[in-house]
Amino acid sequence: LMTHGRNDEAEQIVTGIEEEAAREGKPVSPVSPDRAILVTGHGIVSYVQIARTMLREYPSRSFLGFTMMVTQAFLYNAIFFTYALVLTNFYHIPSDRIGVYFFPFALGNLLGPLTLGPLFDTIGRRKMIMFTYCVSAILLAISAALFDAGLLTAVTQTIFWCVIFFLASAGASSAYLTVSEIFPLELRGQAIAFFFAISQLAGGVAAPTLFGALIGNGTNTTPLAIGYYFGAIVMFAGGLVAWFFGVDAERKSLEEIATPLSAVERLPGRASSAS
Repeated sequence: LMTHGRNDEAEQIVTGIEEEAAREGKPVSPVSPDRAILVTGHGIVSYVQIARTMLREYPSRSFLGFTMMVTQAFLYNAIFFTYALVLTNFYHIPSDRIGVYFFPFALGNLLGPLTLGPLFDTIGRRKMIMFTYCVSAILLAISAALFDAGLLTAVTQTIFWCVIFFLASAGASSAYLTVSEIFPLELRGQAIAFFFAISQLAGGVAAPTLFGALIGNGTNTTPLAIGYYFGAIVMFAGGLVAWFFGVDAERKSLEEIATPLSAVERLPGRASSAS
């Protein structure tokens, strides 16, 4: 609001939040003088400025956001949009029973972010992202080997997917969180849209098409197993990129993570919880 010149409205909202927190016994501490900043109206951020900021000022963060979004989208969409074909072609599950196997799959996706989400703030972003990405990749590789050896059933395959996506869904959620907080506040919305569009091109179009072709008529498990191995490598690489290029953003204000484009200067000696 302040970057769009709506200072009075911003002040009213922050004051209301502070008063509500005080009534609940959790008063908000004023911002220390060395952290107070002066911001000015910035207006609409052009595409040229977005590209310049992301590629010139934050190249490693752009690489991080691109990698995390593409890898999670590749794994998720490759598995989710071909799972019915796997159940039908390889395990000969009737089409009217497919939904039964999707329910636990969906449950694992729901419980992952709910249970593991708080750990991204306590243990840390980079550690948890690497853990969820890499462990889900390892489990995917193990399930691929068992699948190719003919040692899985529709039930055990589903159990594997539940565990894998219990972890991967938390990692995928953290990808959106990461992109939303590592760039200046004026272009965070555009950053999410940009990386989401690219990730859906790779994950929503390329991955299901590739895995659909690998499934074929369901007589040979090896091509699909190779596809799973490739997906595991992609996901593991995403975890390594998050570890080496990730930002320790836990328990920090967004202005600490990335200085706003509208920031003019810091104000020594001034403490304001709204700045």
